[in-house]
Amino acid sequence: MSETVLLQQNQGVRRLAKHKLYLIMITAKIISRFGDSVDSIAYSWMVYLLTGSELLMGTLYAINFVPGIAFSMFTGVLVDRWSKKKVVIVTNAGRGITVTVTALLYFIGDLQPWHLFIFTFINSTLECFSTPAEMSLVPRILPKELLLSGNSLTSSASRTAELAGLAAAGGLIAMLGISGAMLIDALSFLLAALLYVWIRIDRDRGQENDDDADLIQEEESPSYWSQFKTGLKFVKGHKLMMMTMLSAAFVNLCLTPKNVLEPVYVKQILHSGPYGLSLIGIALITGMIISGIWISQKGSAYRKSSLIVFGFLLLGVTYSLLYVPALLREYPLYAAAAFCFGMGFAISFINTPVSTYMMEVTPKAMLGRVGALSSTICTCAIPVGSLLAGWAGAFVGVHVLYLVFGLLMLIPGVYLWSQKGFMKI
Repeated sequence: MSETVLLQQNQGVRRLAKHKLYLIMITAKIISRFGDSVDSIAYSWMVYLLTGSELLMGTLYAINFVPGIAFSMFTGVLVDRWSKKKVVIVTNAGRGITVTVTALLYFIGDLQPWHLFIFTFINSTLECFSTPAEMSLVPRILPKELLLSGNSLTSSASRTAELAGLAAAGGLIAMLGISGAMLIDALSFLLAALLYVWIRIDRDRGQENDDDADLIQEEESPSYWSQFKTGLKFVKGHKLMMMTMLSAAFVNLCLTPKNVLEPVYVKQILHSGPYGLSLIGIALITGMIISGIWISQKGSAYRKSSLIVFGFLLLGVTYSLLYVPALLREYPLYAAAAFCFGMGFAISFINTPVSTYMMEVTPKAMLGRVGALSSTICTCAIPVGSLLAGWAGAFVGVHVLYLVFGLLMLIPGVYLWSQKGFMKI
C-alpha cells in the first residue's frame, strides 16, 4: 500500500474523534469564538455610542495591535518556560474578567473612553501569551500525522461558531442589551478556561526527541536571553519557514485595505449598508469553513506547498475581482459576495498548511518562541497596511485599491512556486 494511501487513512474526522483531549480543546475554541463574535458587534456599537468619534475608534483599533508588535517576540520564551496549559487557563480567565468589568462599568454608566484603551491593551497583551501557548499545545495533543486534519477542523469549527455568533448577535443585543451580550463573551472565556483544566498532557508524550543538538545545548544554559537567541537562530536558519512567515506577513499587508475600507466599499461601490457588510462577511467565513473541511478530509493527498501556492493564487485572483462589481449595474452586492466566498475558500489553503508545517518542523520546546515570532512578523504588517490604505484611499477608488493589492498578492504565490526547495514540502 502506498505511503499516500496510508497517510490518508490516518487523517480525517474519525481519527480525530478518538482523541478526547483534542475534542476538549476544540470545544473550548468553539465556545470562545462564539462569544468573540457576539462581543465584536456589541463592543463596536458600544465604542461608537460612547465616543462618537471616528478618530478615537481608529486609535482604539490601532492600540489593539501594539502589544502584539511590542511583546509577542518576547512572550514566546516565557511560554516555552511555563506550563502551556496554565498559560491558556490564566489568559482566558483574565480576558473573561476584563470583559466582565467592561460590561459592568458600561451597565452602570461609569465606563469612560480611557477605560477602553486600558482594557484593550490588557486583552491584547494576554493574547500575546495565549496564542503561542495554544499553538504549542496542539502537537502535544495530536500525533504528527493528524496535525493537518486537526488544524483544518479546528479552523472550520471556529469559523462556524463565529458565523453563528454574528447571526445571533443582533437578537442577543436586543434581548440582553450591550452589557448582557458582552457578558456572554466573558462567560465564554471563563468556560474555555474551565475546559482546559480537564486537559492532561502526558509528560513523555510532550517531550521532544533528543536529536536536536542546539536544543540540548540550550537546556544546559536556560537563561532567558539564551533561549530567545536560540529561537531567533532556529528561524533564521530555517529558510523555508522564513519564506512562509514573510509570505504570510505580505498577505496581511495586502488584505489590510479590504479590512479597513470595507464599509466604504460597501457603501460607495455596492450601494448597500449594514446588510451588505454582513452578507460579504458571511460569504467570506462560509468559504473558510468549506475549504477547512475539505482540507481536513483530502488535504493529506497533496503537498503542503501545493496547497499554499494554490491559496495565494486563488486569493489574489478573487481579491482582484472585487473590482468587477464597480462595473456592474445589477446585483453588484451578490457578485462581491461570490468573490469574498472565493477569498475565504483560499485563506484556509494558506493558513492551515503554514501553521501545520511550523508545528511539524519546530521542536516542541521552541514552539512558543517560533509561534510568537511568526505572530510578530505578521502583525507588524497590519499598521503599515492601514496607513498605506488610508493614504491611498484619498487618491483612488477603493475598488482600484482592491485590484492593485489583489494583483500584488499573486507575487508570493508565483515566487514560492518557483522555489524548488519549498515545493518539496
